[in-house]
Amino acid sequence: MSTSSTHAIASVPMRWVGPVKISGNVATTETQVPLATYESPLWPSVGRGAKVSMLAEKGIVATLVDERMTRSVLVEATDAATALAAARAIDDGLPDLQKLVRTCSRFAELVAVRHEINANLLFVRFEFTTGDASGHNMATLASDVLLDHLLRTIPGISYGSISGNYCTDKKATAINGILGRGKNVVAELLVPADVVDSVLHTTAARIAQLNLRKNMLGTLLAGGIRSANAHFANMLLGFYLATGQDAANIVEGSQGVVMTEDRDGDLYFACTLPNLIVGTVGNGKGLGFVETNLARLGCREEREPGGNARRLAVIAAATVLCGELSLLAAQTNPGELMRAHVQLERDNTTEKVGV
Repeated sequence: MSTSSTHAIASVPMRWVGPVKISGNVATTETQVPLATYESPLWPSVGRGAKVSMLAEKGIVATLVDERMTRSVLVEATDAATALAAARAIDDGLPDLQKLVRTCSRFAELVAVRHEINANLLFVRFEFTTGDASGHNMATLASDVLLDHLLRTIPGISYGSISGNYCTDKKATAINGILGRGKNVVAELLVPADVVDSVLHTTAARIAQLNLRKNMLGTLLAGGIRSANAHFANMLLGFYLATGQDAANIVEGSQGVVMTEDRDGDLYFACTLPNLIVGTVGNGKGLGFVETNLARLGCREEREPGGNARRLAVIAAATVLCGELSLLAAQTNPGELMRAHVQLERDNTTEKVGV
């Protein structure tokens, strides 16, 4: 195989949809959003949700609740009592560990340490803020330094692994849903009754009922892990590919809950996403189309460290809400979803722009 073929770039169709109207504690903006996907009906579906956001007084209110990137290390102790003593030593030494992290990175900050003991094994979950980077490598580098320090200073423990799967990276787990990994964002939208009728062709009551029966009860019966949504992963994958993110992180990113209420005909619609792993610097961000997309989203501005990544996260959350709202609305009407897919996926005149 030639060198050129091994370094080929896969072309995925991309479109800008919107604009989406966003407010909240990070950004107030109206922006189009890029989605790279082979599922062409996703563009008009998210576009319909974006149209709804423009017709709502505050648009989508996106609130950044928390942010942290995690890496868990595994150490082996001689017994459970020794593991417990090690865990207590780690807790008591947190200020020193925080100072140590600052020596190995300009942007990483150790914000918390959590641990769990199983038999003679100690799982230690380090949690960091990582500036504008999504932080995988930054967290691993810092954890490597911390692990070396722990092995040298705490008696009775030995190396297990630099990653003990208590992080948890690219897997759907309860711990990420509870504690969060990446950016934790809540996106909310209050849709007037007339817009629910004219744009979504349904009612607030029907959407609220479907959310309860499908997203909540259906996911419960299926054994979902801290998740109750229709298709968060669709929007996240399209957005991640278009903005240079590690696409495998949609596994934990797709964990999240949709909340709906019928407020006298108006629709309250909210998406909580506790695991949005996005960054505006690092691997994948140097590609030309990624640079262009991030600049167009306003994520290449001079801001305090982490400001551009936080902006990207709330735009991602708003994009997810747009697609989730549109799909649930469609599914309240018999046949609408399939008609849209047949019409749009068989339309050979649909323009496709490769990234």
